[in-house]
Amino acid sequence: MSTHEKHLKRGWTTGACAAAAAKSAYHALIKGEFLDPVEITLPRGQKVSFSLALEENDFPKMTAGVIKDAGDDPDVTHGAMIKTTLAFSNGQTGIVFKAGEGVGRITKPGLPLDVGQAAINPVPREMISASINELASIYHSDRNVEVEISVPGGKDLALKTWNPQLGIVGGISILGTTGVVIPFSCSAWIHSIHRGIDVARATKTFHVGASTGSTSGKAVREKHNLPETSMIDMGDFAGGMLKYLRGHPVPRITIGGGVAKLSKLAQGHLDLHSARSQLDLDWLAEQVATLGGTGSTIEAIKKANSALEVFELAESHNLPLADRIADKARITALNVLSGAPVAVEILVFNRQGQLIGMAHGW
Repeated sequence: MSTHEKHLKRGWTTGACAAAAAKSAYHALIKGEFLDPVEITLPRGQKVSFSLALEENDFPKMTAGVIKDAGDDPDVTHGAMIKTTLAFSNGQTGIVFKAGEGVGRITKPGLPLDVGQAAINPVPREMISASINELASIYHSDRNVEVEISVPGGKDLALKTWNPQLGIVGGISILGTTGVVIPFSCSAWIHSIHRGIDVARATKTFHVGASTGSTSGKAVREKHNLPETSMIDMGDFAGGMLKYLRGHPVPRITIGGGVAKLSKLAQGHLDLHSARSQLDLDWLAEQVATLGGTGSTIEAIKKANSALEVFELAESHNLPLADRIADKARITALNVLSGAPVAVEILVFNRQGQLIGMAHGW
């Protein structure tokens, strides 16, 4: 980890913010005043305090709000207001969760919640329940409450997330397994990849497309006429996706990407980010040599400034380097899958989204 990464500020998940707001609102419901600041216990035992940004006494309902602080992570929900409204339930037993404005609802199977439920994930539900039960035990008060979470503007924020593809409509999800946001850990992205695979399996989707970026994603969709809901934005996390597929297979997957990132996958790298894996020009030169490239071409490739230049050189000499890369990337993918029943296709695209190389096993 670099010195810069060590000094990045951590933040709090939407689930932690919702739990803090819920605890404060429940205190107001039973004692008439909000807790501010309000302390909660995170799943790993850490105690943290939150300041309220909103208090609304509309008895018999109480609403508290916390501003989501994602620290130095580029989280789309950073700065969003997480509001929790509590009221005692009528004739219902236990804690009932509801989606308010800007919080999504589940419409597809495969997620950790049933269809029709509010997109408030299991761990946030546990944190909220624990916070309410803590006060209920202290004050011997009623534990039968309705908890409605809302996020003003959440419907628009959700369009910047995977929720539409996952069948979560109307807003964002309330997330978090630890309560803590670690900057640039990309845990939310990998979580979304996994949930995308879960939904594909639950909806019996036969063919899934995965891409390293928007250009290749569009090209994969167009080539196979796939619906958007069958697409996974893999980004740099080829390993995270393939390892999950190993235990949660789908019948067929097409992985599409540009020449640089798929060349890294062909080399055996599973994290395709520029900071965590490097393109080996000598390795590419070796591939060109096996394809019959001349000595001058090989030397030119070793001195190239980019992967794009390498592939342009190969193309100018009618050398099928993109096909070779696709084939080797497919071998890497199959090695990670370790015999899982997943048919794999690799499509290599140029910057214009034109198909220049492919390899598949069907």
